[in-house]
Amino acid sequence: MAKRRFNRDNGIQAHKRALGFAKENGRALDIGCGCTGRFIDLLCQQGFEPEGLDISTKMVELARERHPDVTFHHRDICEGQLPSKYDFITAWDSIWHIPLEQQVPVLTKIVESLNAGGVFIFSFGGTIEAGEHTDDFMGPRFTTLLWGQMGF
Repeated sequence: MAKRRFNRDNGIQAHKRALGFAKENGRALDIGCGCTGRFIDLLCQQGFEPEGLDISTKMVELARERHPDVTFHHRDICEGQLPSKYDFITAWDSIWHIPLEQQVPVLTKIVESLNAGGVFIFSFGGTIEAGEHTDDFMGPRFTTLLWGQMGF
């Protein structure tokens, strides 16, 4: 079976629009940075000083290979505080994998880690009712949030 190529344009236009709202081009954080580096590249092009954060040791290793001058954190977003305060935070295709009961605390933590005037962009799945689904489609077992009307 041929290996499918990842669409590196996924989320780029949404990020460009969100970056237009940032008041400062200072520190930025890519939560669930993975290995593609597309958001790190965009943040660098826009004059930000990006950092990446991922729970996967392998993803952090691959990200460091692609961007050796960028700081990457191997960390679970559900535990502890974020490494700093940021002017821009992205969590594209990442935080919807954390358990449902962690959603509000994690979103609150992220928002509280923004500098005044900072911007947070994220992607979520949505359904009529809140719930969660776990599977091992991509290797390790993970949770997919089904975010309905949770009152957040």
